[in-house]
Amino acid sequence: MLLNTHRWGGDERERIVCLHGLVQNGRIYEGLGQRLAAQGRSVLAVDLRGHGRSGRKPPWNVDTHVGDLMQTLEEAGVERMTLVGHSFGARLAIDAATRLGERVERLVLLDPGIELPADRALRGAEMDRLDWNFATPDGALNALLSSDSIVAAPREVVAAFVREDVKQGPDGRYRFGFCPSAAVVAWSEMALPGPPAVQLPTLLVRATVPLFDGRAQLERYRAELGELLTEVVVPNGHNVLWESPEETISAIEAFL
Repeated sequence: MLLNTHRWGGDERERIVCLHGLVQNGRIYEGLGQRLAAQGRSVLAVDLRGHGRSGRKPPWNVDTHVGDLMQTLEEAGVERMTLVGHSFGARLAIDAATRLGERVERLVLLDPGIELPADRALRGAEMDRLDWNFATPDGALNALLSSDSIVAAPREVVAAFVREDVKQGPDGRYRFGFCPSAAVVAWSEMALPGPPAVQLPTLLVRATVPLFDGRAQLERYRAELGELLTEVVVPNGHNVLWESPEETISAIEAFL
């Protein structure tokens, strides 16, 4: 499947390619994209299958998501890249880097969702499979702000995402743009054993209030990557591009 894309800067053959997390879309990378484009870099973010303006048809497993990404990169003429992934997108970025081989120069993993405890994945899947619907977009905004995935995101930042993402259905109710079935499968995939670290320069950005307990994964990556691994801890919660944008973007700039 060709994915919907968001682009900043020119259509260069070398890009910064960004993968969003579960139930979001590629527009969350707008701040990063604009800043890197101003420095002459080319940035491309995708809406994963079942999210944003991309198609919703199954299957929604890791292999299919990575296949979608590879097809989209071919269509866009991307030859070499740095892969940036947040949460579930970080899980996909690792698998994509393995399949793309020498075309990937670096990895950026933003509070990754890898090898989650089964009970945490079940809780997430049970929440996201529900028919969350609201009388107004403000209802959707308030629900998102009260979720455990957000610690200190500015209301206006989340409101901008909600305005772009939610859609009014035939019943007059507003719903987020993700497919609940796709979200359930993603939670299941994140509960599987994590992939081996790819031997590439890797930036790992962790939140001080993480949504997932990533200590075991962190120790494994330290052992497997050694000096290839750069670690940065940023304030607040899991949605680092919302809650710590300056610290997160500055860390990515320095790494690049």
